[in-house]
Amino acid sequence: MVWLRVCNFINITVRRTRTTRLHSGVWSAFQRQNLRCIMVDSQYYLPNDIGISPLDCAEAFRQLTPKEQLYAHYLSRAAWYGGLVVLQQTSPESASIYVLLQKLFRRQPPAQLEGVATAAGLSPEEYQAFLVYAAGLYANMGNYKSFGDTKFIPNLPKEKVKALVWQSQAFQENRTEMEALWNSCAHLMYSLEDKQKQLGLGDKGITTYFSGNCCLEDAELAQKFLDSKNLSAYNTRLFKEGAAEGKRCYQVRLASAEKKDSPVDGEGETRCGRYEFGDAVFVVQRGDYAPLMKKVSDNLEKARAHAANDSQKRMLEEYARSFTYGSVDAHKEGSRYWIKDKGPIVESYIGFIESYRDPFGSRGEFEGFVAVVNKGMSARFASLVSSAEVLLPELPWPPAFEKDIFLRPDFTSLDVLTFAGSGIPAGINIPNYDDIRQTEGFKNVSLGNVLAVAYATQKDKLTFLEENDKDLYIKWKGPSFEVQVGLHELLGHGSGKLFVQDEKGNFNFERESVRNPETGELISTWYKGSETWDSKFSTIASSYEECRAECVGLYLCLIQEVLSIFGHEGTDAEEVVYVNWLTMVRAGLLGLEFYTPKSKSWRQAHMQARFVILRVLLEAGEGLVTLQETTGADGQPDALITLDRSKIHTVGKDAIKRFLCKLQVHKSTADVEGGRALYEGYSEVTSTGSHDFLRLRETVLLRKEARKMFVQANTRVKGESVELVDYEGSAGGLISSFTERFPEDAEEVEAQLLELSKRDAPCWC
Repeated sequence: MVWLRVCNFINITVRRTRTTRLHSGVWSAFQRQNLRCIMVDSQYYLPNDIGISPLDCAEAFRQLTPKEQLYAHYLSRAAWYGGLVVLQQTSPESASIYVLLQKLFRRQPPAQLEGVATAAGLSPEEYQAFLVYAAGLYANMGNYKSFGDTKFIPNLPKEKVKALVWQSQAFQENRTEMEALWNSCAHLMYSLEDKQKQLGLGDKGITTYFSGNCCLEDAELAQKFLDSKNLSAYNTRLFKEGAAEGKRCYQVRLASAEKKDSPVDGEGETRCGRYEFGDAVFVVQRGDYAPLMKKVSDNLEKARAHAANDSQKRMLEEYARSFTYGSVDAHKEGSRYWIKDKGPIVESYIGFIESYRDPFGSRGEFEGFVAVVNKGMSARFASLVSSAEVLLPELPWPPAFEKDIFLRPDFTSLDVLTFAGSGIPAGINIPNYDDIRQTEGFKNVSLGNVLAVAYATQKDKLTFLEENDKDLYIKWKGPSFEVQVGLHELLGHGSGKLFVQDEKGNFNFERESVRNPETGELISTWYKGSETWDSKFSTIASSYEECRAECVGLYLCLIQEVLSIFGHEGTDAEEVVYVNWLTMVRAGLLGLEFYTPKSKSWRQAHMQARFVILRVLLEAGEGLVTLQETTGADGQPDALITLDRSKIHTVGKDAIKRFLCKLQVHKSTADVEGGRALYEGYSEVTSTGSHDFLRLRETVLLRKEARKMFVQANTRVKGESVELVDYEGSAGGLISSFTERFPEDAEEVEAQLLELSKRDAPCWC
């Protein structure tokens, strides 16, 4: 039995049964409509059997010296405190739900609370559903999925959750507090009104990066204002305050521990103040997430005492300045020292980094990671870095479109100790600041212990592949993904030049000779002054760049030298190439889960990118990729995708080559109009043409598998050493890891979260 919310949003119990198939194998409109009601709503639940795995870093941590362990510990504390910011960045109710769960489970751990659940009338399945919901809230740092931005709600009736809360020890000890918490979040915890089903701006969804009265026009105006003042949007939020004297009024909040807007000791020049901009007024002020930013800064200062070298000390000093004063410039300076810190044993990065979840694509979500180097795998990546200058000329754009000098980055494989934020990636290429990446460099990291567990798949759960392909996929998915991650991060995100005219009028390219390879004409557009890739391409920037990097991985994995670096020769090398390309086209089909037909919008940058690549390869024709709608053995709609391996090096390579060159040319030349037309054209999901992608989306939703969640360890200082505390790979283990994460000041932090939410509450109406 499974609780499902049907189309009219009334809770009923539905038994999954085999659906009768028409003799022709084609489903009637009535059958599809009934199926659609169930499967669309089921995407808003996390299944009881969702995969939950521990991230093992015990051996890597054990090999650290006591000083390195203390360094890692305080960096982890900074990351975990900062990660709580994501609750405020996700939805108005996320922080209240988090506090409710923390108080509930801190008084009674999951095993102990089970008896209370039984007494409250919950079945074992319902209690497991509640544990999975709580684990999902912690893992995503909010009640929207980090991968896909879809809301998830408890897979049991609201009345059952309330009964559990009311009978809990936490409620018995503080009825007023727990009842107030429940009342503040229960409605939104369960609400599936159209706007609340996904993150988005205006009518398209929920966001806390902008006040509820903001729309796309406001976001665009604010970006122009920020550009005019050379202010980055990464650590900001925008609040529209109405009008005064005929002018629209906006508040730009900077994330900082410091609340004073006037210059303070140690800061230098402040950017805060009141500015008139056209028919609008912008007030830039500090203090967003202030108590959390202070805890981040304090722990960075503690870590600084255990730093291994001067670069680490200066890096942490600048990061602390950034989080204290709300200065992105200080964070950029810290990132410069981070790049200079080559080959550290303990690697880390922290701040407002990725802009995937800002509907406008400019504001960064907070994240922080701490990891230990895996020396064996890092040696392979170092070989790839050494070959980069030979491989870059293989990319399909003229030399003028490549950086003048390839600045060799660090590229290491890491075992994650701590990754605080809304989700954990497989690889990272940072910093995201274009001016630093273009002229000073970057770093690449592959997260080895994440790769080891994230992509392990059982054959019976593999969808849309032939049986022989399933066997190959299981065997070669790990090795092929390792190659793809390496190429994607180093030579994907690390390649390509942006044509820029600086504020003094100087150009970084030869205007009189550089020509557009697509048109043969001289370059006529470029980035000016403080314009960046994110600010120019805004809403499509993240996905477009992920698509470009994925294409680089597909294109360069065809080179034997690359495969040899990773130890693949002969037949094995061909299998790696085949499974890498097969994985990509299958991922393109799976990506349909993350498309919302009603708003015609994509909710996940990487999956949109992979769908675009699928479209490109289907368009290439000649039987390279085939996609068929079928009926499964269970009588329900299914699909089959196949790839002709004999045509990868010819038809496939040519298609990716042409498309990749176009992507780079539009990016290099700041050709927003041309780039949007290209990318949004391939991103369209329609029922016309050779494939009914809207109908295929329903099939994908029917057969989707939930994304895994990870359980991370805690660290505790014991005398002169640091203890690593591991937890089991279960919903209960994940919950316990969070209830024990803030042993010194949990109640203080929770009160601060509630105060921040209370202050912002009027802004979402």
